[in-house]
Amino acid sequence: MHNILLLEDIPQVRQWLKSLVCELFPHAFVTECARVRDALEHLSLTRFDLALLDLGLPDGSGLEVVAALHEAQPQAQSVVVTIHAEDDCLFSALQAGAFGYLLKDQSRDELAEQLQRITHGEPPLTPSVARRVISHFVAYGCARHVPERLSLPEVRLTERESDVLLRVAKGYTLPEIAQQLGLSRHTISDYLKNIYRKLNVSSRAEAALEAQRLGLFRPGTALQ
Repeated sequence: MHNILLLEDIPQVRQWLKSLVCELFPHAFVTECARVRDALEHLSLTRFDLALLDLGLPDGSGLEVVAALHEAQPQAQSVVVTIHAEDDCLFSALQAGAFGYLLKDQSRDELAEQLQRITHGEPPLTPSVARRVISHFVAYGCARHVPERLSLPEVRLTERESDVLLRVAKGYTLPEIAQQLGLSRHTISDYLKNIYRKLNVSSRAEAALEAQRLGLFRPGTALQ
Protein backbone atom coordinates (compact mmCIF):
# COMPACT_ATOMS: atom_id res chain seq x y z
CA MET A 1 0.00 0.00 0.00
CA HIS A 2 1.78 3.15 -1.23
CA ASN A 3 -0.69 5.99 -1.81
CA ILE A 4 -3.96 6.46 0.07
CA LEU A 5 -6.58 9.14 -0.57
CA LEU A 6 -8.59 10.29 2.45
CA LEU A 7 -11.70 12.37 1.70
CA GLU A 8 -13.39 13.71 4.85
CA ASP A 9 -14.51 17.28 5.55
CA ILE A 10 -14.59 17.22 9.36
CA PRO A 11 -11.01 17.88 10.57
CA GLN A 12 -11.28 15.84 13.79
CA VAL A 13 -12.72 12.82 11.98
CA ARG A 14 -10.16 13.16 9.19
CA GLN A 15 -7.31 13.20 11.71
CA TRP A 16 -8.77 10.21 13.53
CA LEU A 17 -9.05 8.21 10.31
CA LYS A 18 -5.57 9.26 9.21
CA SER A 19 -4.03 8.06 12.47
CA LEU A 20 -5.79 4.72 12.03
CA VAL A 21 -4.66 4.39 8.42
CA CYS A 22 -1.08 5.31 9.28
CA GLU A 23 -1.09 2.69 12.02
CA LEU A 24 -2.38 -0.01 9.67
CA PHE A 25 -0.31 1.01 6.64
CA PRO A 26 2.82 2.67 8.12
CA HIS A 27 4.67 2.98 4.80
CA ALA A 28 1.82 4.61 2.88
CA PHE A 29 1.60 8.28 1.96
CA VAL A 30 -1.81 9.72 2.84
CA THR A 31 -3.32 12.53 0.76
CA GLU A 32 -5.98 14.41 2.73
CA CYS A 33 -8.91 16.20 1.10
CA ALA A 34 -11.98 17.96 2.45
CA ARG A 35 -13.70 18.70 -0.86
CA VAL A 36 -14.79 16.63 -3.84
CA ARG A 37 -13.07 18.97 -6.30
CA ASP A 38 -9.74 18.60 -4.50
CA ALA A 39 -10.01 14.82 -4.51
CA LEU A 40 -10.82 14.78 -8.24
CA GLU A 41 -7.80 16.99 -8.91
CA HIS A 42 -5.53 14.60 -7.03
CA LEU A 43 -6.84 11.68 -9.09
CA SER A 44 -5.37 13.30 -12.19
CA LEU A 45 -1.97 13.67 -10.51
CA THR A 46 -1.49 10.57 -8.36
CA ARG A 47 -2.01 6.85 -8.75
CA PHE A 48 -3.74 5.60 -5.61
CA ASP A 49 -3.94 2.13 -4.10
CA LEU A 50 -6.75 2.88 -1.69
CA ALA A 51 -9.30 5.66 -1.10
CA LEU A 52 -11.38 6.16 2.03
CA LEU A 53 -14.27 8.47 1.25
CA ASP A 54 -17.16 10.08 3.07
CA LEU A 55 -20.40 10.64 1.13
CA GLY A 56 -21.72 14.03 2.24
CA LEU A 57 -19.17 16.72 1.39
CA PRO A 58 -19.69 20.51 1.24
CA ASP A 59 -19.37 20.60 -2.55
CA GLY A 60 -20.95 17.32 -3.54
CA SER A 61 -21.00 13.59 -2.91
CA GLY A 62 -18.09 11.23 -2.39
CA LEU A 63 -19.82 8.97 -4.91
CA GLU A 64 -18.44 11.26 -7.63
CA VAL A 65 -14.94 10.34 -6.51
CA VAL A 66 -15.79 6.65 -6.19
CA ALA A 67 -17.04 6.59 -9.79
CA ALA A 68 -14.13 8.67 -11.11
CA LEU A 69 -11.57 6.49 -9.33
CA HIS A 70 -13.23 3.30 -10.55
CA GLU A 71 -13.08 4.56 -14.13
CA ALA A 72 -9.63 6.20 -14.12
CA GLN A 73 -7.79 3.86 -11.76
CA PRO A 74 -9.64 0.51 -11.70
CA GLN A 75 -6.80 -1.10 -9.75
CA ALA A 76 -7.50 1.20 -6.79
CA GLN A 77 -9.86 0.14 -4.03
CA SER A 78 -12.38 2.69 -2.79
CA VAL A 79 -14.03 2.24 0.59
CA VAL A 80 -16.90 4.41 1.74
CA VAL A 81 -16.64 5.41 5.42
CA THR A 82 -19.87 7.12 6.46
CA ILE A 83 -22.68 7.45 8.96
CA HIS A 84 -25.25 6.67 6.25
CA ALA A 85 -26.57 3.11 6.38
CA GLU A 86 -29.58 3.80 4.15
CA ASP A 87 -30.15 1.41 1.27
CA ASP A 88 -29.99 4.11 -1.40
CA CYS A 89 -26.55 5.26 -0.21
CA LEU A 90 -25.24 1.71 0.13
CA PHE A 91 -26.38 0.42 -3.24
CA SER A 92 -25.44 3.62 -5.04
CA ALA A 93 -21.90 3.26 -3.66
CA LEU A 94 -21.59 -0.39 -4.69
CA GLN A 95 -22.98 0.42 -8.13
CA ALA A 96 -20.45 3.24 -8.52
CA GLY A 97 -17.63 0.79 -7.88
CA ALA A 98 -17.00 0.91 -4.13
CA PHE A 99 -14.90 -2.01 -2.86
CA GLY A 100 -16.22 -1.72 0.68
CA TYR A 101 -18.69 0.13 2.88
CA LEU A 102 -17.96 0.93 6.54
CA LEU A 103 -20.02 2.77 9.11
CA LYS A 104 -18.38 5.33 11.37
CA ASP A 105 -20.30 4.21 14.45
CA GLN A 106 -17.97 1.24 14.82
CA SER A 107 -15.16 1.28 17.35
CA ARG A 108 -11.58 1.97 16.29
CA ASP A 109 -10.72 -1.71 16.73
CA GLU A 110 -13.67 -2.81 14.61
CA LEU A 111 -12.75 -0.39 11.82
CA ALA A 112 -9.13 -1.53 12.02
CA GLU A 113 -10.18 -5.17 11.70
CA GLN A 114 -12.32 -4.37 8.66
CA LEU A 115 -9.60 -2.33 6.94
CA GLN A 116 -6.97 -4.99 7.56
CA ARG A 117 -8.99 -7.32 5.34
CA ILE A 118 -7.89 -5.26 2.36
CA THR A 119 -4.35 -6.66 2.67
CA HIS A 120 -5.82 -10.14 2.21
CA GLY A 121 -7.92 -9.11 -0.78
CA GLU A 122 -11.12 -9.14 1.27
CA PRO A 123 -13.62 -6.31 0.82
CA PRO A 124 -14.30 -4.47 4.10
CA LEU A 125 -18.01 -4.46 4.84
CA THR A 126 -19.62 -3.67 8.18
CA PRO A 127 -21.57 -6.80 9.24
CA SER A 128 -24.77 -4.82 9.77
CA VAL A 129 -24.44 -3.51 6.20
CA ALA A 130 -24.10 -7.05 4.87
CA ARG A 131 -27.29 -7.95 6.70
CA ARG A 132 -29.05 -4.93 5.16
CA VAL A 133 -28.06 -6.18 1.71
CA ILE A 134 -29.54 -9.59 2.44
CA SER A 135 -32.71 -8.13 3.95
CA HIS A 136 -33.21 -5.89 0.93
CA PHE A 137 -32.89 -8.64 -1.65
CA VAL A 138 -34.95 -11.12 0.35
CA ALA A 139 -37.72 -8.55 0.85
CA TYR A 140 -37.89 -7.25 -2.72
CA GLY A 141 -36.87 -10.30 -4.70
CA CYS A 142 -33.33 -11.03 -5.80
CA ALA A 143 -33.78 -11.84 -9.47
CA ARG A 144 -34.91 -8.47 -10.74
CA HIS A 145 -32.08 -6.66 -8.93
CA VAL A 146 -29.14 -8.89 -9.81
CA PRO A 147 -26.75 -7.12 -12.21
CA GLU A 148 -26.41 -8.73 -15.61
CA ARG A 149 -22.85 -9.82 -14.96
CA LEU A 150 -24.08 -11.87 -11.98
CA SER A 151 -26.49 -13.89 -14.09
CA LEU A 152 -24.15 -16.85 -14.24
CA PRO A 153 -24.44 -20.48 -15.33
CA GLU A 154 -24.88 -23.06 -12.58
CA VAL A 155 -21.97 -22.88 -10.17
CA ARG A 156 -20.60 -25.91 -8.36
CA LEU A 157 -19.48 -25.20 -4.81
CA THR A 158 -18.13 -27.77 -2.41
CA GLU A 159 -20.08 -28.42 0.79
CA ARG A 160 -17.50 -26.47 2.78
CA GLU A 161 -17.57 -23.54 0.34
CA SER A 162 -21.36 -23.45 0.67
CA ASP A 163 -20.99 -23.38 4.46
CA VAL A 164 -18.60 -20.42 4.23
CA LEU A 165 -20.72 -18.55 1.66
CA LEU A 166 -23.86 -18.91 3.77
CA ARG A 167 -22.10 -17.38 6.76
CA VAL A 168 -20.67 -14.56 4.66
CA ALA A 169 -24.22 -13.87 3.43
CA LYS A 170 -25.41 -13.69 7.03
CA GLY A 171 -22.79 -11.04 7.80
CA TYR A 172 -20.37 -13.02 9.96
CA THR A 173 -16.72 -11.97 10.05
CA LEU A 174 -13.89 -14.32 9.02
CA PRO A 175 -12.82 -14.98 12.64
CA GLU A 176 -16.43 -15.79 13.55
CA ILE A 177 -16.75 -18.17 10.58
CA ALA A 178 -13.44 -19.81 11.44
CA GLN A 179 -14.61 -20.38 15.01
CA GLN A 180 -17.98 -21.76 13.92
CA LEU A 181 -16.42 -24.21 11.47
CA GLY A 182 -13.40 -25.09 13.60
CA LEU A 183 -10.94 -23.90 10.98
CA SER A 184 -8.20 -21.28 10.84
CA ARG A 185 -8.86 -17.77 9.55
CA HIS A 186 -6.29 -18.41 6.80
CA THR A 187 -8.22 -21.47 5.63
CA ILE A 188 -11.50 -19.54 5.61
CA SER A 189 -9.80 -16.76 3.62
CA ASP A 190 -8.69 -19.33 1.03
CA TYR A 191 -12.22 -20.70 0.78
CA LEU A 192 -13.57 -17.18 0.31
CA LYS A 193 -11.10 -16.48 -2.51
CA ASN A 194 -12.19 -19.67 -4.25
CA ILE A 195 -15.83 -18.69 -3.82
CA TYR A 196 -15.23 -15.23 -5.30
CA ARG A 197 -13.41 -16.81 -8.25
CA LYS A 198 -16.14 -19.38 -8.92
CA LEU A 199 -18.96 -16.84 -8.63
CA ASN A 200 -17.07 -14.12 -10.53
CA VAL A 201 -17.72 -11.59 -7.77
CA SER A 202 -15.44 -9.23 -5.85
CA SER A 203 -17.37 -8.23 -2.74
CA ARG A 204 -19.31 -9.68 0.15
CA ALA A 205 -22.44 -7.92 -1.09
CA GLU A 206 -22.24 -9.61 -4.49
CA ALA A 207 -21.42 -12.95 -2.84
CA ALA A 208 -24.50 -12.51 -0.66
CA LEU A 209 -26.65 -11.98 -3.75
CA GLU A 210 -25.27 -15.17 -5.26
CA ALA A 211 -25.95 -17.07 -2.04
CA GLN A 212 -29.58 -16.00 -2.39
CA ARG A 213 -29.66 -16.87 -6.11
CA LEU A 214 -28.23 -20.31 -5.43
CA GLY A 215 -30.84 -20.92 -2.74
CA LEU A 216 -28.32 -21.10 0.10
CA PHE A 217 -29.90 -18.32 2.12
CA ARG A 218 -33.47 -18.39 3.31
CA PRO A 219 -35.09 -16.49 6.17
CA GLY A 220 -34.72 -18.58 9.31
CA THR A 221 -31.96 -20.79 7.88
CA ALA A 222 -30.14 -22.36 10.82
CA LEU A 223 -26.36 -22.70 10.94
CA GLN A 224 -25.06 -26.12 11.94
